[in-house]
Amino acid sequence: MDRRHVLALAAASLVLPRAALTQDWTTGMLTPARDLGWTYLADTVMGGVSQGQARMETDGPETFIRLTGTVSTANRGGFIQTRTDLPGGLPPETTALRIRLRGNGERYFIHLRTSGTRLPWQYYQAGFPTGPDWAEIDLPLSSFEPSGRLLRSSPQAESLRSIGLVAFGRDHRADVSLAALGAV
Repeated sequence: MDRRHVLALAAASLVLPRAALTQDWTTGMLTPARDLGWTYLADTVMGGVSQGQARMETDGPETFIRLTGTVSTANRGGFIQTRTDLPGGLPPETTALRIRLRGNGERYFIHLRTSGTRLPWQYYQAGFPTGPDWAEIDLPLSSFEPSGRLLRSSPQAESLRSIGLVAFGRDHRADVSLAALGAV
């Protein structure tokens, strides 16, 4: 992605209603997805053809952000994403992220951006499987891999600036829901 794609990425993101950006990320507590502001992004900002959407939904007692669409690797694309900002980072004692989610059986990813990921194509990534039932998964910060050599080997909790739920890297139908996330 070059500079013109960076500008297009900023201009093309759809912003969902935003809650207060200051969250209490007390270690061990989950923050409901409905209490966070979410932004939708797709590879179309760099010429890709993936299509999707992110929207808040409710099913019984759960209110969640649901990411759906078609991921295509055509035209050097291959992602759809929804993310939330963490302007203050997470508590320094955080060793993992805990996510409550369900999906259509595909593998999805969490992408982390930090104060050190200054370029749009820089992030830390960890993958996870999904199933039809709600499940809580812990993703140790040490399991997140950097997208390039210019980044630290693993992210530091206090430097986190956003968390993205991502359908990425292969042609597939995406359908993943996130009800809560937290610091462990």
